[in-house]
Amino acid sequence: MNTWIVTGGAGFIGANFVQCALEATDVRLVVLDRLTYAGNVQNLAQHANHPRFHFVRGDIADATAVASVFRDYDPTAVLNFAAESHVDRSIDGPEAFVQTNLVGTFTLLEAARSHCAQLGPRAEEFRFLHVSTDEVYGSLDATGRFSESTAYAPNSPYAATKAGADHLVRAYHRTFGLPTLITNCSNNYGPFQFPEKVIPLMILNALEARDLPIYGDGQNVRDWIYVEDHCRGVLSVLGKGRVGQGYNIGAGNERSNLDLIDILCAELEARRPARENPAMRQRELSSYLELKTFVPDRPGHDRRYAVDSTKIQGELGWRPAYDLARGLGETVEWYLDHPEWCEAVQSGTYRRERLGTTNRDEGA
Repeated sequence: MNTWIVTGGAGFIGANFVQCALEATDVRLVVLDRLTYAGNVQNLAQHANHPRFHFVRGDIADATAVASVFRDYDPTAVLNFAAESHVDRSIDGPEAFVQTNLVGTFTLLEAARSHCAQLGPRAEEFRFLHVSTDEVYGSLDATGRFSESTAYAPNSPYAATKAGADHLVRAYHRTFGLPTLITNCSNNYGPFQFPEKVIPLMILNALEARDLPIYGDGQNVRDWIYVEDHCRGVLSVLGKGRVGQGYNIGAGNERSNLDLIDILCAELEARRPARENPAMRQRELSSYLELKTFVPDRPGHDRRYAVDSTKIQGELGWRPAYDLARGLGETVEWYLDHPEWCEAVQSGTYRRERLGTTNRDEGA
């Protein structure tokens, strides 16, 4: 039986990937996760008794722990989803991003290199797939899209550490012959996303009649992809991608932040009308749109992302199955149906307050 190590498998995208892979393949999945604030075993609870699922608690930057997992499970592939991923948190505390995103990736690469050296002919079948982001490319103006040949120009500590990790992965292929793959994906949304990210944040704030904070003028544009589509794309790259290559994964769903919030408010209105929401009545508000509040912009806020997925579609035949209307509708429905999960994953140190401000902002 083939075995895949899935790092960060208790996080948002990782947990959705585990679900997708268990359904679509017959491989054994070993999740390695440190269980930080955004990684939660509740995201994997439905797999606890699955014969092809195993969970190991550990840090990808811990060389001893990583070596132990490689030794115990003899993987045929590693999929690195583990990352500190929230831009605002990277502004408040960049060190954790350097440690996980850079040092952690390096530690995994070293373990994979040592592992492959012992595999003999089987090394040709091994794969190291590094899951990255379109934010490594920086910011776009009103036109154009990021392609795999776009020069890297990261603007946040988060994006910079992911860019550095991408470069390490590429270097390990070119220098040591490690069979690597890289995917750079647009903004994900869907079930199990921690409420610091904009879509679950807006859903939960609206339900509690809290302000919906909009950075700057609200015209920053993101290219949105439903997490299940992303996970299918990763499976496609792992199975059919050319070794040493990178693949962009995006669904072509560009929306400004203002437009996105308007759509979310409409989806909530259809399912949980504001006039019937006690929290909204207490504030004497009749529409979720009345909660929109403009706040000072994020430092270094990229203006626009848009991903060109021509390569993965042409070479591997992948296509997104969800348009934005369907994906957002199902996402709103999921958060409405899982209030216990939403409450459980929010620690006492984070209650959806704003992160990522600087002294420069406060004095402006």
